[in-house]
Amino acid sequence: MVVPELRGWQAARPRLAGLARAVRPRLVRAVRTAEPLVARLTRFRRTAGSRPVGPKNWQYAAGAATAGLVLAVGAVTAAGPWDSTGQRTAERDRATALEHAGGADHGRRGDTSGTSDAAAGGARPAPSAAPVLTGLGLSGGTITPASGGPSFTEVLDPLLRNTALGTRHSAAVVDVATGRRLYGQGADDALTPASTTKIATAVAALSALGADHRLTTRAALEPGTGELVLVGGGDPTLTARKDAQGWASLRTLADHTAAALAKRGISKVTLSYDTTLYAGPDLHPIGVNDNLAPVSALMTDEGRTDDSTSGPAPRVADPAAEAARSFAGFLAGHGIRTTAPGPSKATDRAETLATVSSPPLSGLVERMLTNSDNDIAEALARQTAAATGGRADFDGGAAAIAEQLRKLRLPLTGASFHDGSGLNRADKLTADLLTALLRKAGDPAHPELRAVLTGLPVAGFTGTLTSRYADGAAGFVHAKTGTLTGVNALAGTVVDRDGRLLVFAFLAENTTDPVTAQSALDGTATTLARCGCG
Repeated sequence: MVVPELRGWQAARPRLAGLARAVRPRLVRAVRTAEPLVARLTRFRRTAGSRPVGPKNWQYAAGAATAGLVLAVGAVTAAGPWDSTGQRTAERDRATALEHAGGADHGRRGDTSGTSDAAAGGARPAPSAAPVLTGLGLSGGTITPASGGPSFTEVLDPLLRNTALGTRHSAAVVDVATGRRLYGQGADDALTPASTTKIATAVAALSALGADHRLTTRAALEPGTGELVLVGGGDPTLTARKDAQGWASLRTLADHTAAALAKRGISKVTLSYDTTLYAGPDLHPIGVNDNLAPVSALMTDEGRTDDSTSGPAPRVADPAAEAARSFAGFLAGHGIRTTAPGPSKATDRAETLATVSSPPLSGLVERMLTNSDNDIAEALARQTAAATGGRADFDGGAAAIAEQLRKLRLPLTGASFHDGSGLNRADKLTADLLTALLRKAGDPAHPELRAVLTGLPVAGFTGTLTSRYADGAAGFVHAKTGTLTGVNALAGTVVDRDGRLLVFAFLAENTTDPVTAQSALDGTATTLARCGCG
């Protein structure tokens, strides 16, 4: 009789044996590099949640074994935070518990920047890592590539000449430990980044608000009027579903509100909703689109009309009104009668009866990057604007992102922001900026940015990379993807054959076939993993 918990391990055994053989030389080098850095074990730890998660399938098992071998290689800053079992907390809570069906970025439906390649197969839990390291000691243990290897130019130039990558390219590869650019081709040319824009949005939001910031939705009672106002806090992850899975719950807010009303002897209210945290038009310039709901400070389940949690889906026309109607229904279940809800603004005199808050901002950033979630991206752009005194609309959010990156002294020459998601084709970024953003996220001086790295999809395991990298690079590449019609991009981290942690960015314009372009970019990143380039 096979214990159920062991079935996944048995199924995974051949794959694990192959992985072990492949990475054994790297592990030896990684352990030698790791020894002087073990003291950093707790330096960058943080908590992303406490919901227990057990192994669910062979991919989880393969991921757990891969981590100790793969991500320990190179003492990756991007690896943290880890829990006591070695499981990456973000992936434990988001990829496994939430069971996202994949990304919101890479379909083949044209100008979407939000369709998932992984939707059909479902996301697999990401590889974990042994909890021996949580950060890269930039002052020690620099790895020198083996002599006699080919140059990056010799290896990458032919790959980037692939006609599948269109007529314009921007590429950069940087050694994280030294900060030295190892390769550049048009690295300072500003191209359309598609959803890799979300990396910039994440860095800006985390730097402005902090990794522990939460978005709060509340119910407030106006004195003497009997008006109950549902006040939106700009949390796109607020859910009306019965199983909240760790996200803020509208049902819980209704439960607590009803209890507070009953305590005051109130059984009927005039129900209103307040969306004034955000300003300007709520419809993105691309118009009505399955990849993004109208941007509102009050919405539930991203305005989705089906039971999906990521990827494209039909959306309601007025997310705030729909959320308020759901709230009224939940109150009715407690015997609280309401009028038909309408828009309003809570006054300073309104008494807050109940609140619910999102997970920490770090968790929202991870979900945004893993699933290429456009709704979260646009919310974080507005939240960044609101937190820094700007106008919380598309233009204000874009300006706030640029300003936060400027404060971090990142290379903004040629960069132009017009939204937070990358759906706007007027967005322009350089490969130089994208690699600088990723390196900044791994800087020990900026632990608040770590979720940018922990949220990157893992090749062959999570989010928009779930169904990609079946050629042996699974687990080695962590990268944000980007796709619009005629645009393909990939930016992230990879550990090369010599154990060096590299950050890279590849942007391509005027591509004609998204599938072959995507394959060409994946092949280029895979080559970095296999290359001991000098």
